[in-house]
Amino acid sequence: MAHRELPTHYISRLRLTNFRNYASAALDPDARHVVLTGPNGAGKTNLLEAISLLGPGRGLRRAAFEQLALHTSETGWAVAASLETPMGPVDMGTGLDQGVQTGRRVRINGSAAKSVEELGEYARILWLTPALDGLFTGPAGDRRRFFDRLVMTLIPSHGAEANAFEKAMRQRNKLLETDFDPGWMSAIEAQMATHAAAMHFARVDMITHLNQLLDKTRGNAPFPAAYVALAAQDELQEEFVSSSALESFLTDLWRNRRQIDRGAGRTTLGPHRTDMQVTHVDKQMPAGLCSTGEQKALLIGLILAQAELVRQITHISPLLLLDEIAAHLDPSRRAALFEILNALGTQCWMTGTDKMLFEALGDEAQFIAVKDAQLAL
Repeated sequence: MAHRELPTHYISRLRLTNFRNYASAALDPDARHVVLTGPNGAGKTNLLEAISLLGPGRGLRRAAFEQLALHTSETGWAVAASLETPMGPVDMGTGLDQGVQTGRRVRINGSAAKSVEELGEYARILWLTPALDGLFTGPAGDRRRFFDRLVMTLIPSHGAEANAFEKAMRQRNKLLETDFDPGWMSAIEAQMATHAAAMHFARVDMITHLNQLLDKTRGNAPFPAAYVALAAQDELQEEFVSSSALESFLTDLWRNRRQIDRGAGRTTLGPHRTDMQVTHVDKQMPAGLCSTGEQKALLIGLILAQAELVRQITHISPLLLLDEIAAHLDPSRRAALFEILNALGTQCWMTGTDKMLFEALGDEAQFIAVKDAQLAL
């Protein structure tokens, strides 16, 4: 087993209150990996979901926040953690009060955060769950969300730009149903274009850096080499050298398509329809045409590469959440995965029903038994 490079950022304290099936839970891990083992339904994935909410976004299940509370709770839910960093510990927490549906609360070092994106200044979180196994063959929307989440680990504000675009687009769609004021519609389309351009260039920047990293490791990595590309609609295939050029193009495009979009009942062109394509480089084959095992290996390789990219660019060790990661890997791939995790300098949280699958980690991991929402070393 390779020598473990210690992470610069890791969770040293985790507390859950009325979250999913946990009335309460407490863990005080060190910088090593954390392996959660136990039967299905015990609460392993729920704990990973709680950690995923320490970053921007809706977490690894994308569940509505009001649905996360323990069903017997009348006080809402809360997740709190201490994150060790080179500048000292950062206390962070999030939660939702019972009956409040205006968004979750976020506190950092005891003070209310101005936005959920502030979490991304301290914690960068990547995850892989069994629900993503069909990513390359499923709807384009799932791939967009997956890649936008990767972008957020490099550019935390990307999520806010995407949300602002969606909000403005909903306004446009509503106006299309009315005898709208052209000036008001143009103002909304200009807002959309500003956010759309920011989204586009953030995506391009992330994919460019990711492909450069993947190219450097090609040929000596245990997981298949991948190439990632944006797949825009035909009308948006043009390359733009600046945000202003793209904004001007989009405002003209949406103005000229108002009648078409009115008939469709929605905005038919834009970054909300962009797809992400992944190619198995050695086979020169789209990921969606690869075998199930190859698709899983490609996905793991992408997550590991993104973790290394985040570390190189931001100097922040991302937290990795790998749900049921070892169950479908053969022993050689499993050993290779653990070698990479040790070299990455991250704190990785893994789940599985069988502790034996993780024995190769040895002292590089702390093992937590989970049973009926109870945690035990």
